[in-house]
Order: sequence, then C-alpha cells, then structure tokens
Amino acid sequence: MSYEDELLKLLSGVRSGEVSPAAALESLRSLPFSDLGFARVDHHRELRQGLSEVVLCESKTPDQAREITRALLERNTGNVLLTRAGPEFYDAVRDLDERAAYHPAARTITIIREEAEPLGQVCVVSAGTSDQPVAEEARVTAQVMGSRVEHFYDVGVAGAHRLFAYRETLERSSAIVVVAGMEGALASLVGGMVSCPVIAVPTSVGYGASFGGLAALLAMMNSCAAGVAVVNIDNGFGAGYMAGLINRMANR
Repeated sequence: MSYEDELLKLLSGVRSGEVSPAAALESLRSLPFSDLGFARVDHHRELRQGLSEVVLCESKTPDQAREITRALLERNTGNVLLTRAGPEFYDAVRDLDERAAYHPAARTITIIREEAEPLGQVCVVSAGTSDQPVAEEARVTAQVMGSRVEHFYDVGVAGAHRLFAYRETLERSSAIVVVAGMEGALASLVGGMVSCPVIAVPTSVGYGASFGGLAALLAMMNSCAAGVAVVNIDNGFGAGYMAGLINRMANR
C-alpha cells in the first residue's frame, strides 16, 4: 500500500468513526519530517514525489545511514534507496529489513517493499566497461522507481555497430540514459537515433585532457542532437531518477 493510500485509509477511518481525531493526529505528527538530531528525514517526500527520501551515504557514518533508514521504514511504506554505499553501510542496515539488497557495482542498497509490475521501459547505455558503475547506479535507481529497465554496456562510438544491434529496443523506450566518459560522443549518437528524451551522464573516466569528466560534460552540453539533456559528472542517480519520472508520466 502506498503512502497516499495509507493517508486515504486514515482519513476514511476518521470519517467513519473507526479512528479518533486524536489517534489520527498522532499518526500525522511525523508526516512532515522526523528530527533525528543530525538529520531531518522528509517523510512527506513520498507523497509529493512518489519516492521516499533517498539516503546519500557519502560523508555519512554507517550509524547515521542506519538511523535514517530506520526512520524511513517506520514512517513510510514505499521502496527505500541508499546511494554511494560501501559494504559497511549494508552491514549497518541489512538487519532492519530482510528485503535489503546490496548492489556492489552500483554502490547502492535497495529495500523493495512494493512488488508491482514494472512500467514502460527505460534503457541505460554505457560507452565503455569503465563507465559501468555509473550506469549501474542509474539502472538501479530507475528500477526502484518502478521502471522496466534494459541495459546495454560497452557500446561506445569506437565500435558504433555494437549499438545499432539494439536500435529497436532503444526506440521503444520512454527515456534513455547514456553514460560516457572520454569525449562523451555517445550521447549525440543516441540522441540522433531516437525520438524519446536522452539523459546524458558524463563520467570522470578518461586520460589527462578529459579533466576528470569536464571534457565529456562540455561535449554533451554542446550536443547537436535535439532531445539530449545533461546531468552532472558521475551522477548516475540523477539520470536514473529523471528517466524514472519520464517513464512514470508516459505510462500513467
């Protein structure tokens, strides 16, 4: 049951007299957020945006991530996602819910609480094998948001014929995430092939003159292919989230 459905059930209970106004008030008390001292967990985000607050583990301690995750599990009903998480974070939260799963390549932890049939289709494409960790972050994020995800890795412009083998699948997508380092040309190639939005992710993969992904970022921002939008360097989460939103709207 979604958070929205929980609220509707609660309000219906008040109307029917099964739930007292005082009990309803207590249930709603933590609706806006929970104050943990070191963090204020936004429980209302699931109602506003359709996904619970995502836990960025980077620069947090495992204990902090555990307490935030505990608060989300107690007060929200939807899927939970932790990003930029090492094995120590999985060790810290795994006993909170038996559905917790660690995805090493993506450095993410998921707790899937809604086993609904995936909607639509999102594709995640990476130029090289070295770009795969960022691509995996995007893939897992889109899946947590309820999308059916296909992925094609190591299909960069150095061997563009590899990409063309998947053209039919790409054309059926609601959105495509393209992950590339080096010169970042793959985003323009894909953008010129399809009619759906393309979300380009520059990665920090490359030699000296790639400037840690800046060369790919600028190339993607200057793409001559219409329909290409760009997120920050190595931001697989942001791209996967945007693709999930587009797919959700396309398949309502």
